[in-house]
Amino acid sequence: MISPTSTESRTPIEILEGLRRNIERVFFGKPETATHLLIGLLSRGHVLIEDVPGVGKTVLARAIARSIDCTFSRLQLTPDLLPSDILGVSVFNEATREFEFKPGPIFAHIVLADEINRTTPRTQSALLEAMNEAQVSVDGRSIKLERPFMVIATQNPFEYEGTYPLPENQLDRFTLRIRIGYPSREDERRILLEDPSRHALEDLQPVMTRADLIALQDRVSTIRVDDDLMHYALDIVEATRAHEQLEVGVSPRGTLSLIRAAQAGALVVGRDYVVPDDLKSLAVPVFAHRVVGKSFLQNGHAAEADQILAGIVERVTLP
Repeated sequence: MISPTSTESRTPIEILEGLRRNIERVFFGKPETATHLLIGLLSRGHVLIEDVPGVGKTVLARAIARSIDCTFSRLQLTPDLLPSDILGVSVFNEATREFEFKPGPIFAHIVLADEINRTTPRTQSALLEAMNEAQVSVDGRSIKLERPFMVIATQNPFEYEGTYPLPENQLDRFTLRIRIGYPSREDERRILLEDPSRHALEDLQPVMTRADLIALQDRVSTIRVDDDLMHYALDIVEATRAHEQLEVGVSPRGTLSLIRAAQAGALVVGRDYVVPDDLKSLAVPVFAHRVVGKSFLQNGHAAEADQILAGIVERVTLP
């Protein structure tokens, strides 16, 4: 366990490198995936991890939560889960003769929503206000959620039995959608030998305080983005809106998310300015889940959306 002052003398890049190394103790061989999750965290966004069962989605989410000295909760989303199971309920207190609100698991700094597309759309929508406004409305009043607040959601591909597609307005709340993929043979051998989900993960200790994280999130907005890079991002966005295979292009929220993610990406590698490759490398994970194609369902053919976005990014001229 770290003390509240143990990281005060370290630079942001040193703090982030310590966080990355801690995650890599239990999540092997996928540094880009871990970096994308850090970018989502620093940009005060939310991240959707989509892949087949068993490739480490939950291990990655739990690793980053255990590496930060803040509160954590896990939601196992099932078809019978109700919105009140997430938000909380009001219970009558016999002693005071008044109703008292009992907060649900959404009242944590990092919330793991496991298999988000296995619960019903009604329950999925209970997360919307929290993700967008960092607050929840219960019994006619709004309750703010403490900073930092991040939802890390995992989902199985839409074609798997028992899944419900996420509504478009909820997908738009996720800063990035990322995939993990199968490990290399050597990394899978290491998983067999160490079984990190049962052993190393439980021993993982925080390497960053809550104050560290909030300070780094505030620092993201100071990362410089030149005007020509703003226009480059807008060129990609306009190309999605004019593309012949897309019914709906990227929203202004998506454009903002790309800029913030690029600023966070620059901070992760120790820069105080954004370069074109920051935007180019993040365009697909930030944009692909926000578009709707004319010939495919948004969730059902995610790989096709990725391909279309990758083609758009390649055609737009770098500044």
